[in-house]
Amino acid sequence: MGMTVRPIRIYGDPVLRTEADPVTAFDAELRRLVADLEDTVREPGRAGVAAPQIGVSLRVFSYNVAGQVGHMVNPVLSGFEGEQDDDEEACLSLPGLGFPTKRAMSVTARGFDQHGEPLIIEGTGFLARALQHETDHLAGTLYIDTLTGDVRRQALRELRRVSPSPQRR
Repeated sequence: MGMTVRPIRIYGDPVLRTEADPVTAFDAELRRLVADLEDTVREPGRAGVAAPQIGVSLRVFSYNVAGQVGHMVNPVLSGFEGEQDDDEEACLSLPGLGFPTKRAMSVTARGFDQHGEPLIIEGTGFLARALQHETDHLAGTLYIDTLTGDVRRQALRELRRVSPSPQRR
């Protein structure tokens, strides 16, 4: 069976601003979705893909950090421990943009795998950033929504420049 790399939805698509539904059926359809997400995140330069980014409003994401590809269903984050980091962050749904974004340096994600088995991921550094970014997507939040001050103003200016009709929030 070949890989299925799904197209990424771009800023302005309403699915990106819609809170995703919890997964209730751990079935063949979910396993196909997870396979598509994992195939899609394996493309070079990708650290994570949430189901809404491929047009599916379900609480599922995949990640590809330090060569480790995985997924999580119905994630809940906790343990936002320690310092915050404000490294540059970008998003496949906002191509060509990247801005310093504050994130917890450490986070715990609890959810399930594609078979409904409990899954816990302790993330630090870049993995913590990816877990927070992808979980935000499931709430209909984009990383630019978390920006403040001058960085937010710069991001909104850039967004207007690259997007002819940005969606108002």
